[in-house]
Amino acid sequence: MMEDPHPGQHALFRHLVDEAKNTDWGQLHGYRSIQNIEQFKSRVPISNYEKISPWIERMMKGEQNILWPGEIKWFAKSSGTTNDKSKYIPVSYECVEDCHLKATRDLLSIYCSQVPDTKVFSGKGLVMGGSHQINNMGGNSFYGDLSAVLMMNLPFWVHFIRTPDLSVALLSDWEDKIEKMARATIKDDVTNISGVPTWTLVLAEKIFELTGKNDLTDVWPNLELYVHGGVSFTPYRNRFKELTAKKPINFMETYNASEGFFGLQNDLSKNDLLLMTDYGIFYEFMPMEYYGTDHPKTHLLHEVELNKEYALIISTNSGLWRYLVGDTIRFTSSKPYKFTITGRTRHYINAFGEELMIDNADRAIAFASQHTEAAVRDYTAAPIYFEGTEKPTHQWLIEFEKEPNDYHKFCKLLDENLQSLNSDYEAKRYKNMAMQMPKVQTLPNGTFHQWLKSKGKLGGQHKVPRLCNDRSIIEEVLQGLESGIGI
Repeated sequence: MMEDPHPGQHALFRHLVDEAKNTDWGQLHGYRSIQNIEQFKSRVPISNYEKISPWIERMMKGEQNILWPGEIKWFAKSSGTTNDKSKYIPVSYECVEDCHLKATRDLLSIYCSQVPDTKVFSGKGLVMGGSHQINNMGGNSFYGDLSAVLMMNLPFWVHFIRTPDLSVALLSDWEDKIEKMARATIKDDVTNISGVPTWTLVLAEKIFELTGKNDLTDVWPNLELYVHGGVSFTPYRNRFKELTAKKPINFMETYNASEGFFGLQNDLSKNDLLLMTDYGIFYEFMPMEYYGTDHPKTHLLHEVELNKEYALIISTNSGLWRYLVGDTIRFTSSKPYKFTITGRTRHYINAFGEELMIDNADRAIAFASQHTEAAVRDYTAAPIYFEGTEKPTHQWLIEFEKEPNDYHKFCKLLDENLQSLNSDYEAKRYKNMAMQMPKVQTLPNGTFHQWLKSKGKLGGQHKVPRLCNDRSIIEEVLQGLESGIGI
């Protein structure tokens, strides 16, 4: 796969189309007569969740053979879209076996090749899983976080080498879950941890509270590996090094989404990821200059260029067809194909796994303004990372045309409405466990105008970026404010 992925990708394309030719989707798009990839591109439009959600809803109600043949009863709950608080991504048997579980085996194999004297199998793996629940839309359908769906479908023997018990790992109340996870695992011989950094830090704090320790390797002397993904590890790396200062451990990154497992770190000394092309996922790559155009162009793997930004488009063995994932990547190598995740196709904040999108922010601002008789001229928001013992949060810089009649009410409504619109943000804000209340700062009139002017970006086509996943823009605005710009 690493030496020459192109024949494998072409064979996978033929397999996917052939498997789905008798599904409702396959019949609608003439899969039976598709002879080549160009025909496939011409017949099947690039789609996003909004476009395929009616098909998925049918599957959740118990209909089968819709997007993929065979029974699909599991759906991975992910962050929402413009129209929905949450997305529900179908997870087929083939996706579990040939994508996610295969990726886990590959990850461990690669780790062992990088660390030959590893003792990772001598103890247990602590998995920061989500929760699952029965879907009430009818039929024998279940949904939950991807990690929870996978845990419910693991081979029986895996449960002997992981912790905690499923009865704890799948609890939906995160406060209760963290408490019980900490108590259930502090006496285990944990050699590896996997999960999103945000919740892993919350668990670490609870463990320190219960044990009186301040280093995870004092609790688990054989801990040697942390597998992370879901958000950029950059703001967390130093904090995790502090948590294991007495006995440094290895960190390994994955690119694992509800839609599929796309990449993993095959060299612990480098931060780019290996593109996994044999997991039942057929890839296309859209140059960002074509994003949002009427006739978008996509490249196959052999056509991509290094150091150019692409939007990721996938067709999968769960029935996602030419699906725009929403992430952008940049290739750093073609022998083998390695890449870095550069962001999202739209403005967003995903510093702590909250997946806050521009539509969520606009709607929450409008709601808070309406109920406090305020009028917002412009705003921008960015994450605030760890400040001593304080939890991380978001900082909002807002320039009002009309000030709210109750500033604290405005902030409270902004936060509450974001929670109602976005399930991932809601989970991170639950009882202030992973994120604290957002911090809102009012700016003098003209601040953003002066900032745009200083960037040479005055004009109708230039706008203040609403959301940014780092603090580069917000720091520029604040620095300009301090130096007198906008006052």
